[in-house]
Amino acid sequence: MSLVRCLLIAAGAALTATTPAGYAAELSPIEQRIVAAVKERSPAALQFLERTVNVNSGTMNFAGVRETGRLFGEELSELGFTTRWAEMPPAMQRAGHLVATRGPATGAQGKRLLLIGHLDTVFEADSPVQRWNRQGDRVRGQGVSDMKGGNVIVLEALRALQRVGALENTRIAVAFSGDEERAGEPIAVARADMIELARLSDMALAFEGAVTEGGRATATIGRRASGGWRLQVSGKQGHSAGVFSASAGYGAIYEAARILNTFRDQLIEPDLTFNVGLMVGGTETTIDDLLSKGTAFGKGNVIANTATARGDLRYLTAEQRDRVQARMRAIVAASLPGTSAKISFTETYPPMSPTAGNLALLQLYSQASSDAGLGRVEALPPGQRGAGDVQFVAPLVDSLDGLGASGRGSHSPDEDLELASIERGAIRAALLIYRLTR
Repeated sequence: MSLVRCLLIAAGAALTATTPAGYAAELSPIEQRIVAAVKERSPAALQFLERTVNVNSGTMNFAGVRETGRLFGEELSELGFTTRWAEMPPAMQRAGHLVATRGPATGAQGKRLLLIGHLDTVFEADSPVQRWNRQGDRVRGQGVSDMKGGNVIVLEALRALQRVGALENTRIAVAFSGDEERAGEPIAVARADMIELARLSDMALAFEGAVTEGGRATATIGRRASGGWRLQVSGKQGHSAGVFSASAGYGAIYEAARILNTFRDQLIEPDLTFNVGLMVGGTETTIDDLLSKGTAFGKGNVIANTATARGDLRYLTAEQRDRVQARMRAIVAASLPGTSAKISFTETYPPMSPTAGNLALLQLYSQASSDAGLGRVEALPPGQRGAGDVQFVAPLVDSLDGLGASGRGSHSPDEDLELASIERGAIRAALLIYRLTR
């Protein structure tokens, strides 16, 4: 039986356990009021989005990140949330995060939810990219879809629920990080508040940009890990006339080339990539990890005694990580004569593995979308998404991402947003939150 089939069967069981008894595939009167409340607020929602986009909040613009957090924090406070600014230690050189909670950590009805977004963008204070530039039914701007639009969807969904009294006796937490685009180190400190909120939650919903694939709406049930590897190779320095001999060996550069080519030849599989981003080799080399730069000296008639390569490693599950890393270590260990090598690994973002629980959440979200007349939502292939904050909490709770605004050109001067996606996303999110918290 295929993995997808197994997930579908398990998701069906999870969906049955999550869906209220007697639920009908249509909007109830209160749900109709929720949709009406979202639609009534749509012009004001876009005005607020414009305010936030016109505040530069590049990750390293601490004042801008805090100001953006203040704007969202004030709105959440008006909805009955207790808000605070989670400062980071000065040595981390990051602005901090907005944290908001409503309701008791225990004893609330329905599921306890964690809603995830981020305040920062890739556009720093000196960016020439225009901020708010509306062009018909689309708008360009710094972080307009990645992800201030998603944050506004969170806000408008909660506002609609508050308007109809549906936030009472629920437990909802909001975590808007201030450094998603350039996470502070150590990660354990940078994401401590988010992880703690996850431990007090049953499910997590993340509002990174929605992706439309072939005209179909999608959401994300899995994201690949973001990690790295470093290869250090040593050889015997000597006269080039002796290269390949038993006494002189092959040298560090040939050994590094063998290892990297064997990776390419033997390791390629679905949802796995292992890019080489930097390589230096010779008889004298340096690596500046902070600046990602290297220098090398060597002569054609001298066998190189050192080589270093580094790159990233992306995988979908912990099983895939462990299996591939073991295979890479075995390849590294099979040294050419006269050489030795070692490889080390890091993991910045853990994998968000596709699970039956995540798929069940997607099915509930898709049902809410269909009931609202917005069509079904399908699973985006996990290999098509980069790393995101939801990955820090996905090992703890069922999670769903990609619930944000729909745009194009993320991280580029052409980043834009489909304006109608704010209303559409807020309706879907509000209905899902309402049903989960019953």
